[in-house]
Amino acid sequence: MGKRRISVLTFMALAVLALFAHRSHAQAALLLEQPYGFFGLLNPTGHNAIYFERICAETPVKLRRCQEGEMGVVIARYQGIDAYDWVAIPLVPYLYSVENPSDVPAHVDRKTVARLRNHYREAHLLSLGENLSKGGFAHGGWTQLVGAAYERRIYAFRFDTTPEQDDALIARMNEGPNRSHFELFFNNCADFARVILNTYYPRTFRRSVFPDAVMTTPKQIAWKLARYAHKHPETQLEIFEIPQVPGYNRASRSNKSIAESLSTTGYAVPIVLLNPYIAGVFFADYLARGRFHPLIPKHPEVLGPDNLTALTASVGAAQNSDSAGVQTHSGPSGGSEDIPTPEKTYNGLGEIKVNHE
Repeated sequence: MGKRRISVLTFMALAVLALFAHRSHAQAALLLEQPYGFFGLLNPTGHNAIYFERICAETPVKLRRCQEGEMGVVIARYQGIDAYDWVAIPLVPYLYSVENPSDVPAHVDRKTVARLRNHYREAHLLSLGENLSKGGFAHGGWTQLVGAAYERRIYAFRFDTTPEQDDALIARMNEGPNRSHFELFFNNCADFARVILNTYYPRTFRRSVFPDAVMTTPKQIAWKLARYAHKHPETQLEIFEIPQVPGYNRASRSNKSIAESLSTTGYAVPIVLLNPYIAGVFFADYLARGRFHPLIPKHPEVLGPDNLTALTASVGAAQNSDSAGVQTHSGPSGGSEDIPTPEKTYNGLGEIKVNHE
């Protein structure tokens, strides 16, 4: 009887430890944000940010562990935020400029977006400076910090993290200098995401000669994360779509690599006229490597304000049969030139070594 009781207690202790170990994992997500507007037409690479479930903002430029009920923050490198290199904004305000998901409008206009953004800035962002610029055609401003879903469609590439990894990132970000050294070609938002992701998966995210001419682009970072997850199922990657709220801007465009931008936009004409051989190299590179790998699913689950908690939910057990390690809630995996537009619609609810690849 004594041995049996010890065995039962041992089993219960192991079960508790296993449950605790499972819950010790949290979620983070690389956000691949589509280009929009006239500048997005000239530079169709888009934007990268990273969402963390366990990390929250004590201030927009100081991080801490989240408390119960908090949904985490989005962190990214920005230009034009009073010389700060990065800023952390809670998830719901980052997407919709409000603090409560039930306050997100199903349709917006410019007056509504301006009102929501100004209200949030006055309540939470004055510590960044009272005279922050709103930004313009050539330079970003504080408006890029809130209401991102009014501007463009966003894809979230969710992956597992551990408390130790997140605590190390909090310490690194808080202790390091937060002074802007933004540079469009070699120190942009995708470079920021590349460095952050390398703290979780060392030596995985490197600059590539092809298809991005040694520059880092948002699409390339997302592709490399998907490729890494394909080889490492423990990453538990899932891909979601956060649709653009209609009414404020025209629909955003697909993210492009450098080779894809130069081969499929108006840039191709002057390149062909100046040097058809270079144009041919870019086009061949686009055909060979400039498109998304079939690891990207055709129909990722659509998230709205009412179900953003899916970003922090436990990862499902079922894996996509076509691409082990990349999990989706609906639809099989398939190849496409770009991430295709899901058939669902928004319902209104609520440093690094250069890798010559």
